[in-house]
Amino acid sequence: MSNSSEFSGFVQVRGAREHNLKDLSLQVPRDALVVFTGVSGSGKSSLAFGTLYAEAQRRYLESVSPYARRLFHQVGAPDVDAIEGLPPAVALQQQRGAPTARSSVGSVTTLSNLVRMLYSRAGTYAPGQGIVYAEGFSPNTPEGACPNCHGLGRVYEVTEASMVPDPSLTIRERALAAWPQAWGGQNQRDILVSLGIDVDVPWRELPPQTREWILFSDEQPVVPVYPGLTPEQTRRAVKRRAEPDYMGTFSSARRHVLHTFATTESAAMKRRVQRYMIAAECPVCGGKRLRPEALAVTFAGYDITEFSRLPLKQLAALLRPYAAGHEDGHAQLVQRLPEQALARQRLTGDLAARLDVLLDLGLGYLQLERSTPTLSPGELQRLRLATQLYSNLFGVVYVLDEPSAGLHPADTEALLGALDGLKAAGNSLFVVEHDLDVVRRADWLVDVGPGAGEQGGEILYSGPPEGLRNVAASQTARYLFRAGPQAARVPRAPSGWLELSGVTRHNLQDLGVRFPLGVLTCVTGVSGSGKSTLVSQVLAETLAAHFGPGSGDQAGVVPDEEDHSDLPAPATACLGGDVTALSRMVRVDQKPIGRTPRSNMATYTGLFDHVRRLFAATPLARERGYGAGRFSFNVRGGRCEHCQGEGWVMVELLFLPSVYAPCPVCHGARYNAETLEVEYRGRTIAGVLGLTVDAAWDFFRDDAAVFRSLDTLREVGLGYLRLGQPATELSGGEAQRIKLATELQRAGRGQTLYLLDEPTTGLHPADVERLARQLGRLVDAGHTVIAVEHDMQLVVGSDWVIDVGPGAGDEGGQVVAQGTPDEVARARGSRTAPYLAQALGNVANGVGAP
Repeated sequence: MSNSSEFSGFVQVRGAREHNLKDLSLQVPRDALVVFTGVSGSGKSSLAFGTLYAEAQRRYLESVSPYARRLFHQVGAPDVDAIEGLPPAVALQQQRGAPTARSSVGSVTTLSNLVRMLYSRAGTYAPGQGIVYAEGFSPNTPEGACPNCHGLGRVYEVTEASMVPDPSLTIRERALAAWPQAWGGQNQRDILVSLGIDVDVPWRELPPQTREWILFSDEQPVVPVYPGLTPEQTRRAVKRRAEPDYMGTFSSARRHVLHTFATTESAAMKRRVQRYMIAAECPVCGGKRLRPEALAVTFAGYDITEFSRLPLKQLAALLRPYAAGHEDGHAQLVQRLPEQALARQRLTGDLAARLDVLLDLGLGYLQLERSTPTLSPGELQRLRLATQLYSNLFGVVYVLDEPSAGLHPADTEALLGALDGLKAAGNSLFVVEHDLDVVRRADWLVDVGPGAGEQGGEILYSGPPEGLRNVAASQTARYLFRAGPQAARVPRAPSGWLELSGVTRHNLQDLGVRFPLGVLTCVTGVSGSGKSTLVSQVLAETLAAHFGPGSGDQAGVVPDEEDHSDLPAPATACLGGDVTALSRMVRVDQKPIGRTPRSNMATYTGLFDHVRRLFAATPLARERGYGAGRFSFNVRGGRCEHCQGEGWVMVELLFLPSVYAPCPVCHGARYNAETLEVEYRGRTIAGVLGLTVDAAWDFFRDDAAVFRSLDTLREVGLGYLRLGQPATELSGGEAQRIKLATELQRAGRGQTLYLLDEPTTGLHPADVERLARQLGRLVDAGHTVIAVEHDMQLVVGSDWVIDVGPGAGDEGGQVVAQGTPDEVARARGSRTAPYLAQALGNVANGVGAP
């Protein structure tokens, strides 16, 4: 057991009251791995990030100039009496929001900057070619971007076949599918009539030059328009120059498509016109995104794009001889161009050292060019961790937010090795974590609880891990030191099979796989093995195509408002088996439930509609004639007009960044004074939005509709969230569980297939147990659940396991094993099997997974 004398010093916290923390005090050691545990919402993040990290950052900002302070997000002082012995801190939090398509592995790790410098200073130039500076090797700068495709690598074009899918139709019958719908299309048709073009013959019978002009002309003639007249009447009206209804401007189909694609801010409009465009590789740069002069420079025989497309593992092997000065021609280069030889050795040495860190974290299968939207949260987290590992900081506190999220147990081993490296370099590690493998490696545990929200916020234990064993109130202790026999459950039998064949995308090549129906299936495998590609991309897209476009909620395809123009083309896959047994498919992913603070859990789940009707039914509301709309903060009438229902206003500060402050009129309540006079059982509508799910569950116990929604939210582990908590404050895991709870409330129709992407992200083992019960209820009701999952606690309790691998990237992409958890645990060659066997052994022995 550890004791205080082992540590170099302590950080003392006195009187912490941030969020739900109950005026707590504690001391944690420096130069140690300190893990903060507790159920979801217990207050551990409020302590680690809201208090310790916020105070460290605030002190740092106090020490820099006011000008430099402008460059940082404003950080308020945390609600704490005192913190002593706190070094500077670096936070590594889970990424919120989606990264852009132009962001890549190379840009996240800053390795691309080094590679550009290498090519500029030590690349092989053609005789007589001038130097290309580092920025000239970036497709995101004017100096580097290919002038034809503007650094995108693709050009978009339209053809007659893409814009006129059925040439047997007439223009009146909408042969020009690419033209606008509704009035816009009718307007263009009426303009053609005024121009004397026959809109009532099949498209293919029009003269070729007429078709060419309608589709591709850059001319925009302005002509009189006579809507409602026949073509013959229109011709006579034009001839006699009758007064038109209006003057209309012609726009060719190509002009409409390309202009809409380039200028619209509507994702739906962009998706619509994109259907008529054909993306082709840029003929100038060959899809490499750079100017010809940059692509003419090579290193080791590769241009910079080819170099960036090599797996990091291969790249490291290529660079090592250069870094050691052992490559062919090094001696001659030293004699001819000593400065270039030195630059090459230093730059390749630095690159090789940084790549080794990424390889140690199990990321050798990635490429520098791989765009970040195609990475899993676990991969992104490890990339950001790698940049800290080779920054070689000393005496810093690293505050990490669930670094094991999205990691297979085998990858967690690599992560723990990296954390040991940071600690050995003289740094402190404060880690918020649920993964029991990480918890067991802690030098010091801080367990916060006992429950979530109002029931949390207390320190149950602070000290070496073994001491937690005797803390009866700790939920963490129940799982960390579980004892007593426990029977393994009998897997359910499938009611049918869904078959995918010929699956090809990323590292999946002509793969065939069968998914059982009517059971809970977990798809496992190391990070980067291809499981998310298989389930969240290929299976989801293939089923969406099967159920048909625009089928909406009837077929259960949750509409996706994202623009995916940067993601891979549709996968090739054939669907077979008992697909007709399914009535709908629902994707429950980790995308935000809304992009503005106006969207929240209460509005998303629909429970707020019931709440507003309850307020509208109160005597005072009826007396004043207030309907349910009066209690919405998004429309005029009931909301505070000063802040337009946001509860916050932006304050402009001279010479400083704008800050948000509570609205001075409603003080953050979002409603006007008259609306807040209406109370339901002693609470205003703003007071209800301020309740946590747990508190609201008690408050609405007598209202069946609201209570059912709240009960489901509690069961998926969200009891600690406030009903009105803005969507922008929610993690990906929380957003996913809100979507799941919303689905669970309406899960009565037909046989639904639910696709989940790591649903246990951010959950304490106690909450995983509750989630497993909910998923079990879905399956018992006749539905099918397929989850991409790393948490062995959920995998052990599933009915079927499909293990993808054996490794990552090129070393993965195959189904290594499939069967019941017991069968897969015995599979040879599976990286998952030993961890699954261990978890099953724990179940048999009553330790670990329930």
